[in-house]
Amino acid sequence: MTISFFIGGARSGKSKSAEIHTLRFGSPATYIATCEVLDEEMAQRVKKHQARRGENWSTLFTPLKLADEIKKIGSNGPILVDCLTLWLSNHLLKNNDLEREIGELSNSLKNSKSNIVLVSNEVGTGIVPDNALARQFRDGAGFMNQKIASVSDEVYWVVAGIQTQIK
Repeated sequence: MTISFFIGGARSGKSKSAEIHTLRFGSPATYIATCEVLDEEMAQRVKKHQARRGENWSTLFTPLKLADEIKKIGSNGPILVDCLTLWLSNHLLKNNDLEREIGELSNSLKNSKSNIVLVSNEVGTGIVPDNALARQFRDGAGFMNQKIASVSDEVYWVVAGIQTQIK
């Protein structure tokens, strides 16, 4: 079992890199989408992602219960989680305990029998946000990314569609 973590800025190419990487573990693969499709723009994004992936994937929409879903899947092929920062936002907006949720996710990754690839945005390289909610998100994302990187076997930084292994 290998945990691979792809991190980079928005629109950096990390999802595409992670998809290719995931299929190296075999197919079919499970794509866990953490988004909630609440408007037409998001629906179009989902369709575009699904068309790019093709038929080697099954898709699950899991905006909150990520640790439970990973446990449920067990060892039924590789798993791609895209993306952790959306998952974090979902919990933040519901006022859930971020540290507890991140801890549960970390534990489910360590105990999983599947090859798992995770995608997240790096948000700490920009300006300091001007409001409390945005600072809470930035801080939570930084903590989460550090925690996930610490339990990952491989970490890839993606910039302009180019991935570099940093762990």
